[in-house]
Amino acid sequence: MNLKRILLLIFVSVLTLGVFGVDGKPEMKSLTQYVDPYIGTGDHGHVFLGANVPFGLVQLGPTNFSTGWDWCSGYHYSDSTIIGFGHMHLSGTGIGDLGDISLMPAVGDAVLKRGNLKDSQSGIYSLFRRETEKVKPGYYGVHLDRYNVDVELTATKRVGFHKYIFPKSSKAKVIIDLQHGIGWDTPMEGYLVQENDSTISGYRFSKGWANNQRIFFTAVFSKPMKGFIVSDTTAVRQGNSIKSRLAFGQALFDTKDKETVFVKVALSPVSIENAKLNMQAELPGWNFAETIVNADRAWNEELNKIQIETPDNKIKRTFYTALYHTMIAPSEFCDVNGDYYGADKQMHRNAAFKNYTTFSLWDTYRAAHPLMTIIHPEKMSNIVNTMLTIYQQQGKLPVWHLMGCETDCMVGNPGISVVADAILKGYSGFDKELAYEAMKNSAMLDERGLKYFKEYGYIPYDKEEEGLSKCMEYAIADWSIAQVAKIMGKTDDYEYFLNRSKAYTRYFDKESGFMRGLSSEGKFRTPFNPFESVHRENDYTEGNAWQYTWLVPHDVQGLVSLFGSKEKFIQKLDSLFIVKGSLGANASPDISGLIGQYAHGNEPSHHILYLYPYVGQPWKTADKVRQVLSGLYSDQPAGLSGNEDVGQMSAWYVLSALGLYQVEPAGGKYIFGSPVVDEAIVKVGKGKRLKIVAKNNSPQNKYIQGVTLNGKRYDKYYVDFKDIAAGGTLEFVMGSKPSSSWGVK
Repeated sequence: MNLKRILLLIFVSVLTLGVFGVDGKPEMKSLTQYVDPYIGTGDHGHVFLGANVPFGLVQLGPTNFSTGWDWCSGYHYSDSTIIGFGHMHLSGTGIGDLGDISLMPAVGDAVLKRGNLKDSQSGIYSLFRRETEKVKPGYYGVHLDRYNVDVELTATKRVGFHKYIFPKSSKAKVIIDLQHGIGWDTPMEGYLVQENDSTISGYRFSKGWANNQRIFFTAVFSKPMKGFIVSDTTAVRQGNSIKSRLAFGQALFDTKDKETVFVKVALSPVSIENAKLNMQAELPGWNFAETIVNADRAWNEELNKIQIETPDNKIKRTFYTALYHTMIAPSEFCDVNGDYYGADKQMHRNAAFKNYTTFSLWDTYRAAHPLMTIIHPEKMSNIVNTMLTIYQQQGKLPVWHLMGCETDCMVGNPGISVVADAILKGYSGFDKELAYEAMKNSAMLDERGLKYFKEYGYIPYDKEEEGLSKCMEYAIADWSIAQVAKIMGKTDDYEYFLNRSKAYTRYFDKESGFMRGLSSEGKFRTPFNPFESVHRENDYTEGNAWQYTWLVPHDVQGLVSLFGSKEKFIQKLDSLFIVKGSLGANASPDISGLIGQYAHGNEPSHHILYLYPYVGQPWKTADKVRQVLSGLYSDQPAGLSGNEDVGQMSAWYVLSALGLYQVEPAGGKYIFGSPVVDEAIVKVGKGKRLKIVAKNNSPQNKYIQGVTLNGKRYDKYYVDFKDIAAGGTLEFVMGSKPSSSWGVK
């Protein structure tokens, strides 16, 4: 079936799904038409490109031959090579991993050995041309020039569905590659077994960023194999099975011209048997076109949680692609029966909650999780229960969790803020006493600089690298614990953690007006250059003093007081967006998307634009937010100014385009900025909707003149989560000049 026929089926499906509301307008809109998965595949966006469904375990897509930082997802827009179609990918990370269970259709006598992938005679790579690629949510297609094979891919949550159109050949094959992954990935053990003439099963164990990753699979072909061989000479045959550290399997076929061979590959983190169970539950048949339609429907159901109105189609494409990118992860890391692979490296059966993985928390606690609390309330109990289970199994809340493994990547205790946010926003379905225990115990460990934090009240630079950044992130988490302790009546804990949350004050140098590294003797590090950044070797994690001086989202007024006056604070903040200076030869490449020294391409800067309303100058936030929305995001492959970081960059765009952003790490105070959409209907759960209207909105009319909430005048510069969750109407009146009355007190 050709692509035009598939797209017609999708269109008819969306029309059929359209359920009409009380106002006569269709509930379901075809919003996948505005998603361009190429956005972020260029420059340093590092996003996943391929076929998947929202929050699915399977991300099925091409892996390029090239490697390096810009290939952390396995794919980059600049490339023209493919070595296979892996079933698991990361999206937007700064470290590469996964790429597991890669399939590659081929024709010819390729001999597969380690290190010969690009050999023109024996390697398995193929060139492709961009004009033959077709990609949309839930679907990917390409022509492999070397083999004259057309490839189409789609997916369910746990099953990848391949369609290969072969030329006439007696040497057609589908290669199952258990060797090659992405980035840091290293295979440790591979297993393949031919179960019958159309089924191959196995597993792949590996280490890398995730240091003990395990994935099981079963692959079923629509056409009987004429043979199955293993090409790796290091493999050891055990009966009819192959066990090897580096294994390639080849399913062999005779094919007619334009003959189609389908392959279904089901994954499981637990067992081959569960992979078969997942396939039976999610994809028992062979209707490829219907599976594409179902994937499109799944994406539309999620994208329709926010329906926007704007005459600018570039904004629509950027917005809905951003919303799409926020739902690639966290990924379901369990089988249809609830079985999952735990942080304790044990297989757990029939869990009462849905287990998730891929928590890029240092990034996502800032905007992606606050967005999730608004539009995915049905997921919150499972997300929190996953984190609490991780705590029980590894002794702390997740830091950066991947495939059942703690990577301890980045700094601070961001999982604390996510759990606290859920509690403070009134979410239930999890044990709140256990949640508090998890937060407190995670904050009281001795690892990652916490020992020095407890001993000195800050983290000295001569005791711990990146001590300033670690301490300031811990202070943010401690404030979050304190807020929960307060509502739970734990007075002593409230005082203790609130006091620790003010540790940032120790680093502030009043003479220079910067946060500076402090020694164990209480002396500032010298020499001092506020522009310089030394990756992983000085006081600042992926940043410099200009950027980290503002990392106090939990106590903005306390930060203002350090400067001595509101005027001095504003003057320094204004300077951030103007000053220029060299970051130095050893700066992190993550420091990107610069406006002066404001770095939108990296997460610690993301709240800074929203500090102005705290000091009565909301129009400056409007100026800067509009500048970032239009200048550092676009609907092109290089449309992101930094790593996507598993949805954080995109979540910032989604919230900011709606006109609000959560600065404080927990509790739900969303600061107003400058909406770029004219209207939005946000489904907030339980049948409720928040309607956001921006009257007189335009690129010139970017300043809020006044706000009403449910028809009543609203003078606050923020809206509380409880008012968002209640539904209703939030209306902004926009103008071309800063208001002299709204938001200035």
